[in-house]
Amino acid sequence: MERAESELIEAARAILRQRAKPAIHFIGAALRTRSGRVYCGVNLGTIVGRASVCAEAVALGMAAAAGDTDVDCVVAVNEAGGVVSPCGICREMLSDYAPDARVIVPAEPAPRVVPLAELLPNKFVRLRR
Repeated sequence: MERAESELIEAARAILRQRAKPAIHFIGAALRTRSGRVYCGVNLGTIVGRASVCAEAVALGMAAAAGDTDVDCVVAVNEAGGVVSPCGICREMLSDYAPDARVIVPAEPAPRVVPLAELLPNKFVRLRR
């Protein structure tokens, strides 16, 4: 893993340390766009689970608000600072907005970087007429 990816992991850990609230924010995410800018987010947990929003979606929303959505790499971490894989919904969302992005995923002995397409083979594609 390159230095830039290690720095992205640390950015996700930092946003969670800075903004976490027990039982509400338990995942932090960071993404880097091809411009080199880093956008971070925390999950928005709710009592009604279906209304919750993942940290990756918040980070992508921050990038979109800045008009910078050409995503290069994304990572999510848990409360202990460990790298976690994006959930299925985030895999779908990221593949819609950034199909060529790379994702940092947990692996032994250290996290590794994989193409997003590897995490979502045979993605659903709407038939267009």
